[in-house]
Amino acid sequence: MPGRVCCCCAALRPRYKRLVDNIFPEDPKDGLVKADMEKLTFYAVSAPEKLDRIGAYLAERLSRDVVRHRYGYVLIAMEALDQLLMACHSQSIKPFVESFLHMVAKLLESGEPKLQVLGTNSFVKFANIEEDTPSYHRRYDFFVSRFSAMCHSCDHDPEIQTEIRIAGIRGIQGVVRKTVNDELRATIWEPQHMDKIVPSLLFNMHKIEDIDSRIGPPSSPTGGEKEENPALLAENCFRELLGRATYGNMNNAVRPVFAHLDHHRLWDPNEFAVSCFKIIMYSIQAQYSHHVIQEILGHLDVRKRDSPRVRAGIIQVLLEAVAIAAKGSIGPTVLEVFNTLLKHLRISVDFELGDRRSSAGSATFSTSSKESDERIVQNAIIQTIGFFGSNLPDYQRSEIMMFIMGKVPVLGMTSQSLDTSHLGDLGTRRIQIMLLRSLLMVTSGYKATTITNALPPPFLDPLLSPSLMEDSELRQLVLEILHNLIDRHDNRAKLRGIRIIPDVSDLKIKRDKISRQDVSFMKKHGQQLYRHIYLGCKEEDNVQKNFELLFTSLALTTIELANEEVVIDLIRLAIALQDIAIINEDNLPMFNRCGVMALVAAYLNFLSQMIAVPAFCQHVSKVIETRSLEASYFLPETIFKDKCNLPKSLEKHEKDLFFLTNKIAESLGGSGYSVERLSVPYVPQVTDEDRLSRRKSIVDTVSIQVDILPGNNTEDKIDNTEEITFEALKKAIDNNGLEEQEKEKRRLVIEKFQKAPFEEIAAQCETKANLLHDRLAQILELTIRPPPSPSGTMTITAGHAHYQSVPVYEMKFPDLF
Repeated sequence: MPGRVCCCCAALRPRYKRLVDNIFPEDPKDGLVKADMEKLTFYAVSAPEKLDRIGAYLAERLSRDVVRHRYGYVLIAMEALDQLLMACHSQSIKPFVESFLHMVAKLLESGEPKLQVLGTNSFVKFANIEEDTPSYHRRYDFFVSRFSAMCHSCDHDPEIQTEIRIAGIRGIQGVVRKTVNDELRATIWEPQHMDKIVPSLLFNMHKIEDIDSRIGPPSSPTGGEKEENPALLAENCFRELLGRATYGNMNNAVRPVFAHLDHHRLWDPNEFAVSCFKIIMYSIQAQYSHHVIQEILGHLDVRKRDSPRVRAGIIQVLLEAVAIAAKGSIGPTVLEVFNTLLKHLRISVDFELGDRRSSAGSATFSTSSKESDERIVQNAIIQTIGFFGSNLPDYQRSEIMMFIMGKVPVLGMTSQSLDTSHLGDLGTRRIQIMLLRSLLMVTSGYKATTITNALPPPFLDPLLSPSLMEDSELRQLVLEILHNLIDRHDNRAKLRGIRIIPDVSDLKIKRDKISRQDVSFMKKHGQQLYRHIYLGCKEEDNVQKNFELLFTSLALTTIELANEEVVIDLIRLAIALQDIAIINEDNLPMFNRCGVMALVAAYLNFLSQMIAVPAFCQHVSKVIETRSLEASYFLPETIFKDKCNLPKSLEKHEKDLFFLTNKIAESLGGSGYSVERLSVPYVPQVTDEDRLSRRKSIVDTVSIQVDILPGNNTEDKIDNTEEITFEALKKAIDNNGLEEQEKEKRRLVIEKFQKAPFEEIAAQCETKANLLHDRLAQILELTIRPPPSPSGTMTITAGHAHYQSVPVYEMKFPDLF
């Protein structure tokens, strides 16, 4: 009787339940009953409205089996669910999917690794199904959290740990694919999801043993490698995630990378950080590259107070990102990149000088280490600027050159330059050197059609400023920048090193005919170039490299910009340099004087062969031959050796050792050159900045203060007395000689106004006018200045007014008061 009751009850059960029960065998080892599974599938397809009930009943059985640890029946239930899911594609599948996801969640919540893997596999199959209509209520928050936690599995068994991590990565990949294909795909890009997904992938990618093997474009590993290696699988999932990112959600995908690298301190060393951003740059769409660069720049601003090595690591990452982005489009971030890098360059110099000032009394190893670390940051910034600039097109590169040059602290041009007022002279000089090094890298390889495009006045004027001549390294950088811009035929390598070239034709120098634009440039700005070379030779701290760069500058000017008029000007400049060494008005050391003589010899030897005038070549060769026999220290091959015997003086040398103006004029006059101007000595052009430059400001300040400060006592007055020497007495006795000298002076003045270039005459007249104006201003200041009072008096120092109060007891009154 009880058996009949059970049969009756079984017959009264709904058909879908009986069909579901029939797919489970008595022994779970036998597996799914295929015949009954086919019946269930046919029933579900025929009556899709029953799908939700079938799913709910399967979920109920699966939950009961999970609790009772009957994992064999769990496997059968999931297999049945997978087959039903793949077979049914209708509107009624939505409720069934909810039951399916509920069962997958149950498996993922269990502590059994096998069930977690089983649930992940089912979810991946579901993710690959394309649904006909979007689901507006379905969310995957739980799956994102659970799969991310599985990616960080720390099981004691390494095999199980790897298996769970692989399952977690595949689950995340399934979530990404499902949500991206869904109409509501924006939900997965929310920060709360990206903050879980991205770090989970990076955590597994960090386990890559050979980082360098995957720093290029996306690789194509085999399927077996993907499944067995969590690092490879995570990397491919990361690439797929970034490849699906769009304009609006790119930042949400990149920012968790910074958080992960910060949290795990992966900026120093930064190999993994570099590899991550290479993957990012190669995976995203090219038009979104500037988003990543902006994020790196923003993070650099956030971490500007961190250790130098951390900042250097971020800058190195920026360099790698820029290197990839520069090949495509980088959008409007060009100037922003340079502006941010230059700002951090100033901050780094500020930190370096601050550490140096704080440890002025005690030299410690930690301080020197900090300074060296800041140098690493500065070098990384310069390398990034140079690499970025050198990869830009010429029209953008010229703008960047102007932009960087505008940031260089130069006297009289402070509108756009970096603020270095609080850094002092040493900090300003460091900033100048860093910016010029950056500019040197940007100008490397730049080929302008005309020299006017390469050296426009707003760029040339600050570059040749006296403010950039106060240090040997500064002058070297300025000359090297000029070489990059002037040398349009790659002749510089052939001219490397200062030497007497036996046969210039062996160098196979490339040159074109001088264009009209280049001739016009030399007429307008040639005096600036000559003046820079002339003043550069008069510096006491010149070393061999300075003389080599000066020789290269003269040679490149001859090759690229010299017509007959420029050749005459260059010869006048060379003779003036020779006079610097002979007369020695600036009290240069003997090494510098001999170095200048060697420079003139090397250049005139080069110039004579370039213009190929036989008489000129003969004169130059004769002087060089005489020097090699009697005064080899006037030749570059001797003076720049480590051990060279220097002469005690140059006054006793014969004229045969010098290049003579009359000989050169005779030799060039016979070949059609206009040599009238050779008899006019070269005088450097004087600019307004010379009177404001730092070197002369101290002298100007002292002289103005002496003239203005009141003083009635004779001891306060300074008499300008001429130094009495034997030569002065001899000239005072010889009246005839004085008359002849006056006549000679008048003749030279007349000849100068007849033959000298207009630029030189205008420069000298302008200088005299400026000096007269300054003197009149001082006289007027003396006449209108009120008497001293306790309230204060005004003194002028270097053109600036300063008020200084005078106590009553220090005031000086007239004698009859």
